[in-house]
Amino acid sequence: MTTTGHPTPTGNTGNTGTTAPTPALLRTAAELDALPRPAGAERAVVMTMGALHEGHATLIRTARETAGPDGQVVVTVFVNPLQFGEAADLDRYPRTLDDDLATAAAAGADAVFAPGVDEVYPGGEPQVRITAGPMGERLEGASRPGHFDGMLTVVAKLLHLTRPDEAFYGQKDAQQLALITRMVRDLNFGVRITGVPTVRDPDGLALSSRNRFLSPQERHTALALPRALFAAQDRLAAQQALHERAKATAPGGDRAAGLNKLGEARAAADAQAVALARPNGAPAAVRATARAILEEAAARDRHPLVLDYLALVDPADFTEIPDDRESGDAILAVAARVGETRLIDNIPLTFGALT
Repeated sequence: MTTTGHPTPTGNTGNTGTTAPTPALLRTAAELDALPRPAGAERAVVMTMGALHEGHATLIRTARETAGPDGQVVVTVFVNPLQFGEAADLDRYPRTLDDDLATAAAAGADAVFAPGVDEVYPGGEPQVRITAGPMGERLEGASRPGHFDGMLTVVAKLLHLTRPDEAFYGQKDAQQLALITRMVRDLNFGVRITGVPTVRDPDGLALSSRNRFLSPQERHTALALPRALFAAQDRLAAQQALHERAKATAPGGDRAAGLNKLGEARAAADAQAVALARPNGAPAAVRATARAILEEAAARDRHPLVLDYLALVDPADFTEIPDDRESGDAILAVAARVGETRLIDNIPLTFGALT
């Protein structure tokens, strides 16, 4: 599943006028083991660190729809200390279990597994952990050393504890999703991994539990992230469409001749640049378009954006897409800090979609 198009308003997890059944709250592995599995149906799991928002609710609803009325949806709520590089970040992470239970109930969860740290790591920090490998050292892994090892370790434990048929994760955390998918494949976990498209607020900002820490002015700066991503997507679509129209206008001829024959203002303005561009110029155009918007936000006098990375990567291993890439899938990913809040976002792209 991929995210396409521009931001759409999110739904509402508030009061809908009906009372959803309260999901069972499970605190221990023994209680989870005692939870009856659905006969003849599947168990679906959504893993979270709590502070649930509409993005999480979308995951739960997707799991509910996939499992069906006879299936079972289990939501895990666990703030994993192994994923945090600094104790201050761990302490600052919001804990809102009562609200989480209400959100999970409204979205259709049957049970919420919310163990304490001692339940997940009864002997203290585990001596044996999952290692993310080279993919886990790039982008987020480079900015947050050890983060993905901690993430994969707890995901592996929770998959073993919950024993789902299918587990659902958000595409906003694209590198996390790719690593979980790879772990499940490489280590022969008997579970299907499904990615769910990013959910955004009406202004385009990807939903995150960290958004609550942004002041109104900081949020205005943070909007540069989705604007950069969608501008890059539009630039790629325009460039590919222009090439396609040129080919149709002058089949067998050169691009410059085809573009000039179009006789339209936009085509005339772009003809020279596009005609002279190498056939492999799309990755560079995508990067440049996004970077220009991010640099503008970084130059603000107040509440500037501090860019961590902007990367156009192969979704298979998160290595950088070369400038000679003419076709195939990619992820344009960005991470930045606004004030004290670090945000990430990404968008999937397909090169050569019109050819």
